[in-house]
Amino acid sequence: MGGRDRDSAGRARNARPRDALGRPLPRGARGIERVAEDITLSPDQAIRQAQQFLDEGYPFHAHEVFEGVWKATAGTDRELWQGLAQLAVGLTHLQRGNTKGAVTLLRRAADRIAPYSIGRPHNLDVASLTSQARFLAALIERDGLNTRGPAVAAWKLVAEAEGHSGQ
Repeated sequence: MGGRDRDSAGRARNARPRDALGRPLPRGARGIERVAEDITLSPDQAIRQAQQFLDEGYPFHAHEVFEGVWKATAGTDRELWQGLAQLAVGLTHLQRGNTKGAVTLLRRAADRIAPYSIGRPHNLDVASLTSQARFLAALIERDGLNTRGPAVAAWKLVAEAEGHSGQ
């Protein structure tokens, strides 16, 4: 009986294939391409990549991108990246039909990123993301999954007028 997959440092990892919503599939099943566990992107690269995943409807993948920056960041910005990862996980729970998980993670993300609203780090529209996350959490709590709110692809990390061109 095989144990859990481990990296060279002995940390657990999950090499099983995943579906489009990030759920593990049985070993040997055909999944979709995953974000590398050791991904290291600059903040601006991560924002562009995560936005592309959100635009394509893959918040789980956006979460993995943000998690990579979060784990590689020290200091006060660490909370920002953790909050962005939680926001993407909240959207993932919504896609998976997990009402409680979506509400919990969207609120947790909003609380974590809200202090960054004033400075607009990396040109992120944190105030809008915070507001949208809180609104969607309340909407889900009130209406359940009957009202899913804005589609994942409607989430914009950077204000359109000032946005990253993705180039």
